[in-house]
Amino acid sequence: MRFIKENLIRLVVFISFSTAVLFILGCSDSTSPENGQGQIKITMVDSPAAYDKVNIVVTRVEVHKAGSDSSSGWVVINNNTATYDLLTLRNGASVVLGDNSLDVGHYTQIRLILGTGSNVVVNGTVFTLDVSSAAQTGIKLNREFEIQEGLIYELLLDFDAQRSIVLTGNGQYKLKPVIKVVPTIISGTISGKINPLNAGASVYIMSGTDTVSSTLAETTSGSFKLMALLAGTYSVKVSPGNLIYNDTAIANVVVTAKQNTDLGTISLSLK
Repeated sequence: MRFIKENLIRLVVFISFSTAVLFILGCSDSTSPENGQGQIKITMVDSPAAYDKVNIVVTRVEVHKAGSDSSSGWVVINNNTATYDLLTLRNGASVVLGDNSLDVGHYTQIRLILGTGSNVVVNGTVFTLDVSSAAQTGIKLNREFEIQEGLIYELLLDFDAQRSIVLTGNGQYKLKPVIKVVPTIISGTISGKINPLNAGASVYIMSGTDTVSSTLAETTSGSFKLMALLAGTYSVKVSPGNLIYNDTAIANVVVTAKQNTDLGTISLSLK
């Protein structure tokens, strides 16, 4: 009798355990992404601007999945509030705005939600930066991309602070963002070094007569690096702030996707 009772207990325990496992597996299948997941990584860089600082408060970063209306389908990839001084994000410096998993599929937009506290610093004086529209509806950037299972898709946001800030007639600084969105898979970089250090040189990447990107060479090292450049052929113009030196230009500089083109040391001649 005791043997039969022990077997019955073992049977009940086994059935209970099996039922629990099946329940857990059923729940797991219902919550897992149907088609698996990939990853999105969004990095921000900037160009020089005539301010001491441009501080932007970002509270949330989202992407929009295709097939959804304008109010739904937004997926949060970063909701940690952070303040970024755009003017520090040049010559190779950058910041990761979002790095997260996403369901596979087609996406059409990126949205940055800004918070209070954004400002610009001009000649040591702090001025409030009006980002009211960006705080309500966000900065929406149209860029279609595909998330594939097990793969990372990387995007560079090239924020043009100089063109993005407008001084209104009543003395208010207002944000009207100008941002270029470039996938790293089709973009590369150009770097180099300007000699002498006291040249105070600006470096411009030109496509024909159009300025594609620009930066200021570092005053302590003379080095520069321009990012988010679409693969192609450009000319590089160096314009010294110190007027005792001549401008110079380098033609036919080739940018290859996901690679850096190093121009080495560019020596400026005296006038």
